[in-house]
Amino acid sequence: MSKKLQVFISSTYTDLLEERQAAVAAVLKAGHIPAGMELFSAGDRSQLDTIRSWIEQSDVYMLILGGRYGTIEPDSGLSYTELEFNYAVELGKPLFAVVISESGLDKKLKTKGADVIERVHGILLRDFRAKVLSNISSFFDEPKDIRLAAFESLLDLSRNKNLIGWVRGDQVVDTQPLVDEVKKLSDENTALRAKLTQLERQVEKKNEGQKEFDEIQRILGAKDLTFSAGLAGNKKDIDSTALLLFKAFQERFVTGITNSMGMNSLNNFLYFKVGPELATLDLVDYQKVSGVAYQRCSTTIKGKQFLARLRSLELDQKQAQLSEVTAATQNTDTNATTSPLATPEQRTETVAATAPKPKRVTRKKAA
Repeated sequence: MSKKLQVFISSTYTDLLEERQAAVAAVLKAGHIPAGMELFSAGDRSQLDTIRSWIEQSDVYMLILGGRYGTIEPDSGLSYTELEFNYAVELGKPLFAVVISESGLDKKLKTKGADVIERVHGILLRDFRAKVLSNISSFFDEPKDIRLAAFESLLDLSRNKNLIGWVRGDQVVDTQPLVDEVKKLSDENTALRAKLTQLERQVEKKNEGQKEFDEIQRILGAKDLTFSAGLAGNKKDIDSTALLLFKAFQERFVTGITNSMGMNSLNNFLYFKVGPELATLDLVDYQKVSGVAYQRCSTTIKGKQFLARLRSLELDQKQAQLSEVTAATQNTDTNATTSPLATPEQRTETVAATAPKPKRVTRKKAA
C-alpha cells in the first residue's frame, strides 16, 4: 500500500516565493502532499491556531530560512515562522530545514534588492538561524538546491513506518466486517461474563446453603433429648437428639401441633421440648390460632426445605448402597472355565468334573 506524507512547508513569504514553489514541486514530484500557509494571513491569532492544527496533522515539517526573520507575534516577541518551528520541535515532528547560504543571500540581494534581508530584527534572525542549524539542515544557493534537498530528505523519511501518511480510499482495507465481528465477540463475551457471574453466585449461594444445612444438622444432632417411656408406646426412656426427633415426627410438625386443652403426651413433648430447639434455628414457628386461645407450632418454609434436603440425602445414600450391591453381585467369582488365569490342565479337570457321567447299561442273558 503506497503512502503519501503530508509535508508542512514553513517560511517567510514574499521574499521566498520562488523557493516555496521549488519546495512544493519537489514534494509533489516525490509523490507526497504539500501543505503551507499561503492562504493564511500573518498576524491573525486565529490563523496561527489554524496553522498549528495543520502542523499537528502533517507528517513532516520543512523550513525554508532566507534573509528575513518575518512578522513578529506580539505576545511572544518571536516571528510566526520561528513559532511554527518551535511547535514542530515540541511535537517531535520529523523535520528538515534548508537555509540560504551567505553567497546565496548576496546573489539574491543583487537581483531582488534590500527587501530580501532583515533590517530590524537582525539579532533575532541570527539566534533563530543558529537554532535551526543545530538540527537537520542544509544550505541552498538557488531554488534547484531546495528541490534536491527536499527530494532526498523525503526519500529517507518515506521509509519511516511510524509515519501515518495518506492512502487512496480504494487501497484501504474495509475494516467494518472486522469491527462488526469484534462487536459481536464483545457482546458474546459480555453475555458469557454475566452468565458466569450468575453461575458463580448460584454456586456461592448453594455452598452457603450447604454450609447452613450442615451447621443445622450439627446443632440439632448435638442437642440431646430424652424420649420418655410411654410417649409412643416405648417401654423405656430412649436417648435421642433434636435432629432424630424432628425427622421422626416431621409429619406432625408439618401439619402443626397445638397446645390446646387435652393435647396428648407426645404432642406435649414435641410442642414444649422439641419445638423450641427447632424455633431457635427458624425451622418452626409458634403462631396464635385465630378464634381460639391456643397456638400452633408448625414448620416454616426453611424447615420444610431442610426436611426435603434430608430426604434427598437419604435417597442418595440408598441409591449409592444399591449401586454397590449391584456391582458386587456382577463381580462375583467365576469358575475355572472362565478364569483367564486357569491353566489348560485346570480347565480340563473342571470340564471332566462337570461333564455328565455315562449311564451303565446292563444286558440280560437270553433265557
